[in-house]
Amino acid sequence: MPEPVLSPHAALVYLMVIVAAADSRMTDSEIQAISHTVSDLPVFRGYDSGKLFEAAQACTDILQERDGLETVLALVREALPEGMTGTAYAIACAVAASDGSAPQEELRLLEMIRHELDIDRLLAVAIESGVGALYRPLPG
Repeated sequence: MPEPVLSPHAALVYLMVIVAAADSRMTDSEIQAISHTVSDLPVFRGYDSGKLFEAAQACTDILQERDGLETVLALVREALPEGMTGTAYAIACAVAASDGSAPQEELRLLEMIRHELDIDRLLAVAIESGVGALYRPLPG
């Protein structure tokens, strides 16, 4: 079996980039969420954070091509190790939730990611609820 084109870390970066870019703009909150995810989460241990910009740029370049989004999703699916799709979906949801709103484009993209990664609907709801709880501000 051939090696995947992307590393698992790059695949996670690609997911974060496509979610942040879903509405055609990346907010400061989304950029910070990506940076914090890479620097703080155990799944990124061993990842050279200096490669973050390079991976983000490579993903953006693919998105400019015809069927770019479908290409990125297929590359991500191929690169993720077994058992990591839930983690990948949670990371995508965290970027979507990071700026306090999830425009329709982001919600549609999350649906596409769920489908591409074959995330069970009940698992997706649990992940979305957990991530939503983490990003919910205090009232008032």
